[in-house]
Amino acid sequence: VHLVESGGGLVQAGGSLRLSCVTSGLTGDDYALGWYHQAPGKGRKGVACITHDDDSTDYKNSVKGRFTISRDKDTNTVFLQMNNLKPEDTGIYYCAANYHLTAMSMCEILPDYWGQGTQVTVSS
Repeated sequence: VHLVESGGGLVQAGGSLRLSCVTSGLTGDDYALGWYHQAPGKGRKGVACITHDDDSTDYKNSVKGRFTISRDKDTNTVFLQMNNLKPEDTGIYYCAANYHLTAMSMCEILPDYWGQGTQVTVSS
């Protein structure tokens, strides 16, 4: 399984960014994809997850209404649209995948497969 993120950068508070993650090597339909945030000096936490077979989603409370996870099955790409960004959203964002999970359960754990991460910096 290979996950490659892109789309990070520097943005002012209130701005938007769209992260992309191209996936390869995932087989079948029983898996979930997610985006994880690692703030400076902190551990990784799930912020948005999506179930592959039914597109059900789950979000961390702090990003609900601001972030949207979506997928393009034709290109094997998962996106994270981030609006109204806040300084506390700063950190590294990782794309992740895990078999045999739904979106809700995936966002509560640290999955098996990870991308290399992309840096997001939100200035105040």
